[in-house]
Parts: sequence; C-alpha cells; structure tokens
Amino acid sequence: MNARDTEETPERAEFAGAVYGSLLAASVVAGSAVDGTPLSAGDLVVVLICTGVVFWLAHVYALVVARGTFPLSWRRLRVAARQDWPVAQASFPPAIGAAFASALGLSDVVATWVALVVAVAGQVAWAVAAAATARFSARGVVLSGAANLVLGLAIIALKTLVAAH
Repeated sequence: MNARDTEETPERAEFAGAVYGSLLAASVVAGSAVDGTPLSAGDLVVVLICTGVVFWLAHVYALVVARGTFPLSWRRLRVAARQDWPVAQASFPPAIGAAFASALGLSDVVATWVALVVAVAGQVAWAVAAAATARFSARGVVLSGAANLVLGLAIIALKTLVAAH
C-alpha cells in the first residue's frame, strides 16, 4: 500500500459518500417495517430524506473534527458539507421511487420494495462508478459491484426475515 492508496480525493469521498448513503437508505427502508406494517409512502419519503440529511450533518461534523481543522469556520464547514453531500443525496432516489409508486396507486408495501430496490441499485451503481473511475480492471469493477450487491441483498434478506416474524 502506498500513500496514493489511502489518499482521499474529493472525487473518492463523493463516491464513498454515495455508496454509504445508499446503504444507509436501504437500511432505513428495511428497518421501517420492523413490525411487518410498512410506513405509508409519504412517511417513508420523509424518513428517508430526514435520515439522509441528519447523517450527512453528523458526517460533516465528524469529518471536520477528524481532520483537526480548528478553529471551526463556515468556510471549512461548507467545504466538508459540499464534499459529503452525496451521503444525503443518496436518499433522494429511493424516496422518489416510493413517491412515484404511491402516485401510481401502488400499495405501501410495493412502495417500500421499490424504495429498497432503488437504494440497492444505487449502491451498486455508485460502487461500479467508483471502481471504474479509479481505473480498476474490468474484474475489479465487477467485483466491486458484486460486493455491494451482496451487502444490499443481505439487507433485503434481513428485511424479509424480520417481516416474516
């Protein structure tokens, strides 16, 4: 491993934030129906976006503190907020999917599954984009996508298991 392997460029941070935010969104959707009763699509949209924004704010704060960028300034906070925006932004596609499913008259159960599938698809797509941008080999790009698909499927499996009880 060399310094370049651990270097976090803004582009790498954006991809990392998008992958993390997508996984977070999938987890929120999966956890939203723990008792087997899904949230209404409207409530799911609100929960997804609010959770994404709160985690984004927490991540921005943690990033600024971890970098030891003291004293805190609005400029430093804005730079970190812009860099980590994909953490929050990743919650928008699943929220839009749930809202769209509801607008089509589909049930809350279907809207929940649409949001979950969109979140996992986003996670895989961001991971593939990150690997391709980092110039991984074709095999590395496929493995990156597959690894993230496995993580997403694990969330779906847990949701299915919990909903069955």
